Amino acid sequence: MERAMLGLSLLDRIPNVEIRNRTGITDIVQRAAALKWNWESHICRREDGRWSRVILDWQPRTGHRSIGRPPARWRDDIVKAVELDAANQQ
Repeated sequence: MERAMLGLSLLDRIPNVEIRNRTGITDIVQRAAALKWNWESHICRREDGRWSRVILDWQPRTGHRSIGRPPARWRDDIVKAVELDAANQQ
């Protein structure tokens, strides 16, 4: 969509970073990640036992595992990001 706004095609071989600089539009993936981190930090500061904090720490105990890949959880994504950040700082 941003390429269409600027009248560019893929054949022009202009990187997405340059296009974002020209349009001034925020990358939606980065914005969603930032909002997710803000929400997570807000929830982690809570100490009153509300459902949102309980849901983040909850582990299902059904007695058996389902077939296939386990469902993605918010906590898994956050732990992965923290581990990558720690590895990059070393």
